[in-house]
Amino acid sequence: MLGCDCAVCRSPNPRNNRYRCSVLVGTPRGNILIDTTPEIRLQLLRENVRLVHSVLYTHYHVDHLFGLDDLRLFPIALGGSLPIYCTDETEAIIRQAFAYAFDPGTLDLPAGALPKLEIRRIATDPFEVLGERVTPIPLLHGRFNCLGFRIGDVAYCTDVSLIPESSWPLLEGLKVFVVDALRPTKPHPSHFSVDEALQAIERVRPERAYLTHMSHTMDYDLLVQSLPPHVAPAYDGLSFTF
Repeated sequence: MLGCDCAVCRSPNPRNNRYRCSVLVGTPRGNILIDTTPEIRLQLLRENVRLVHSVLYTHYHVDHLFGLDDLRLFPIALGGSLPIYCTDETEAIIRQAFAYAFDPGTLDLPAGALPKLEIRRIATDPFEVLGERVTPIPLLHGRFNCLGFRIGDVAYCTDVSLIPESSWPLLEGLKVFVVDALRPTKPHPSHFSVDEALQAIERVRPERAYLTHMSHTMDYDLLVQSLPPHVAPAYDGLSFTF
């Protein structure tokens, strides 16, 4: 964290060095990226990801969106615009923040000169991406709407302060549940605490669960020791197969 000299911010443990949250889902037909953090270029280079075929957006906040421009080279390899799936709220912010990508006066520029994007609007109905069924999970992120996503037996719910009752059935039968946990116990207006995340995990009852969107208030090693055996903190570079 900028300006902070706490033990976690100074920690030599790489699992305490946290970028903003993005997820890459590898499928037989290509890579699905969930959110484009401001560090997305560094994240993709670190993981040697050479191509992204589609992007899903949970919501429009800067920490989940503003790396979008760094994907401008992928349409060259794709041979066409990069499909991005988002709600109408998120689409409006994308068109505002990246207006140059939609300006009629720049549309004749070649791929790579600016992001070539194909916006595919989503709401709450399931949809298909690269042959995978994706189920949106409506969430509340403080006063904002946010989506989680379920693909197969895995659900990703970052940036959540409340799971509406109507969304709980969408989380039944999970093998892996990735859920927001900003800080240990103190309530936050727009994020789960660890205590609240554990309550959600207990209700969902997945085989495994990972905590994400963690702040510098939590040391990785200390947090691991306090969690149930089937729950672990996520960390940059974490991967699993499903």
